[in-house]
Amino acid sequence: MKIDLKQKSSKDILEWFENHEVKASEIVELKISTDELESIGYKAFVDLAQMFFMKMLTPSDIDANSLTLRFEKLNLDSSFHKTDKSSEKYGVDSEFFTIDKTTQFSFLYHYRQALKFINIQNKKRVLNLGVNRGDEFRVIQELLSEDEFMVKEFLGIDYSASAIEYAKKDFPNSNVDFRCHDINALEDLGLQDFDLIISIGTLQSSNINFNSTFMSLYQNHLEKGGAIILGFPNCRWIDSEMIYGAKAPNYAFSELSLVLKDIHFCKKYPQQKKYRVTITGKDYLFLTARKIL
Repeated sequence: MKIDLKQKSSKDILEWFENHEVKASEIVELKISTDELESIGYKAFVDLAQMFFMKMLTPSDIDANSLTLRFEKLNLDSSFHKTDKSSEKYGVDSEFFTIDKTTQFSFLYHYRQALKFINIQNKKRVLNLGVNRGDEFRVIQELLSEDEFMVKEFLGIDYSASAIEYAKKDFPNSNVDFRCHDINALEDLGLQDFDLIISIGTLQSSNINFNSTFMSLYQNHLEKGGAIILGFPNCRWIDSEMIYGAKAPNYAFSELSLVLKDIHFCKKYPQQKKYRVTITGKDYLFLTARKIL
């Protein structure tokens, strides 16, 4: 589908996308002038692609005065959010397992900043709930020297047996342990306390009581003076593409009330315990808490 929107305003371009239906895998080619692109900014068109569930492709037909921006419509039915609710929804054969959020700069940057904020170098025992294949541990490994990494103890817990088996093979390190277990029954494991607890996009799962689970983690598994990093998804994964804005139940569009409610609770609770808490990020919102010395 080719359209010529040279000399059109942002309003005109937006209304074209609002008023035209594009089928899955169909490519829209939008011809604009180079002056318009410089005025509006390339990022604005990346945002436009996400709003209408499209992937931004490499521009073509580039010359001194104009170029063609290319958008490919994503397959809205290709998403792990729509798959079954069993433990293997996140297993090695799932759509979810093909996704590596650490390749996304908006995730990687803010996660690394969170690790620096809690001073990961000084943490000795790290617990990750909903660890899947261990991507968050890999970021820590890359952030530290080999000696710094090897003196720490890591435990990752996930309900997907196949993901845990994959993680064990991918991390043969003696200081990294993975267990297949239900987060709702952590007391069965007889765990020691940890000085860093990480959970990215897991505590908000429908089968977990968010508030009570968070308080239990703080009271029963966090070492005195330990730190917390929680990741709240503000995105959806469609056709393996990260799309800004999580869809709330009973809404046809992105709506932040539930996410903000959970963040507010998790921010207020440790603040009462003399923690400094920050909220950062974009596609994933990171709540990072460290003890005030």
